[in-house]
Amino acid sequence: MSMAAKRVLLCLGLGCIVTLPVHGHDMIPAEAQSTAILFTNASLHTAIDGVKLNTDLLIEDGKVKAIGQNLIAPQAIHVDATDKHIYPGLIALDTSLGLVEVEMMRPSNDSYEVGEINPQLEVITAFNPDSEIIPTIRVNGITHAQIVPQGDSLAGQSSLVSLDSWTVEDALVPTQAAFHLYWPRLGRLAQDKEKRQEQIEKYDQRIADISLAISDGYRYFLASKVNKINKIDLRWQSLLPLYEGEAQLFVHANTQKQIEEAASLAKQYHFKLVIVGGYDAWRLGELLNEIQAKVIYTRTLSLPMRKDEPIDLSFKIPALLKQAEIPFALGFSSDWNSRNLPLAAGQTVAYGLTKQEALKSVSLDAARILGVDNMGAIAVGYQANLVVSKGDILDPMETRIEKVYIDGREIDLNNRQQQLYQKYLKR
Repeated sequence: MSMAAKRVLLCLGLGCIVTLPVHGHDMIPAEAQSTAILFTNASLHTAIDGVKLNTDLLIEDGKVKAIGQNLIAPQAIHVDATDKHIYPGLIALDTSLGLVEVEMMRPSNDSYEVGEINPQLEVITAFNPDSEIIPTIRVNGITHAQIVPQGDSLAGQSSLVSLDSWTVEDALVPTQAAFHLYWPRLGRLAQDKEKRQEQIEKYDQRIADISLAISDGYRYFLASKVNKINKIDLRWQSLLPLYEGEAQLFVHANTQKQIEEAASLAKQYHFKLVIVGGYDAWRLGELLNEIQAKVIYTRTLSLPMRKDEPIDLSFKIPALLKQAEIPFALGFSSDWNSRNLPLAAGQTVAYGLTKQEALKSVSLDAARILGVDNMGAIAVGYQANLVVSKGDILDPMETRIEKVYIDGREIDLNNRQQQLYQKYLKR
């Protein structure tokens, strides 16, 4: 190849590279609330104390100050909410929001790291608060998201973030440490005897690797209690809160076998266990309740996992978890697709949950699973994360969200999709 041809190819390559960067959104984060706001005559969906009709709501300094009839606040901005609904901001669990911009572009995907045992990795270090996807999520009433690392085993630690911030530090919401373990799955076994044996051995080895890592961490924990650590290991050092009972272990598992094995591990080390996925969790109510495990169910809008199961089983599982008295919340394992969280919650209403239970599953129950006690509901002292709409937030055909507040700050609901819509209206 001639030098001239090489130069042409190099220039073409550089041209492609120049077009690769993904620009951040240009919506300006709202300033801290400086003036109290009084909403009057609203329908308050509190998620903690039922629905309060024709009720006033006062928010001040980013928190709910008062709830009641005929509230008086002369210095507050008055907002007439007659015929309007006010909901707590929704919390999206198990998302890769802010980690993935364009799924087909590896440089814009920071959701996973090399290696299998990475408990020391904190996903917040890769979170992009300027992601173009974020404004398209919050326009559906989602104010916060749990950002979760992906991987094949111990993938790292998740974080809860606000979806309106200048920086990572502004976005971060303090929670208990949350470690994520992706449990191996033994898929359909091959008919060939040798291949089937190979599958089983590979699965057993992955389980053994997890057990070894957890036991190594436990020995490090015991050594730390008697000041016998000779060399700091960042992996096991990061796991100390888990063995001390000050962190939670989120195990991504769906089948009964996976959940039973994860529960056995949690029981052995007295871990605080949260099952993520949880397709078969409703079948194991006694076991999970014994160890006080919780579930983040993520398959509400999915097809059944098995061919011989009812076509609507995925829709019914939240109600089955409720019947089994297992604490649960709904999640949506995605980045941009997590905008469908309210739709997933609404789907459960047609299959056994009440509207209040469905709302709690994506607000108050989600916050409680993460160990946050001042979010997810409309109650005095709670953060003023609010959604004002004309219709039912769980029904995408009639929601019509008008305003969203995070910590009392009214955020900009503009987004890339709306900008393109307005652009092509003018064509």
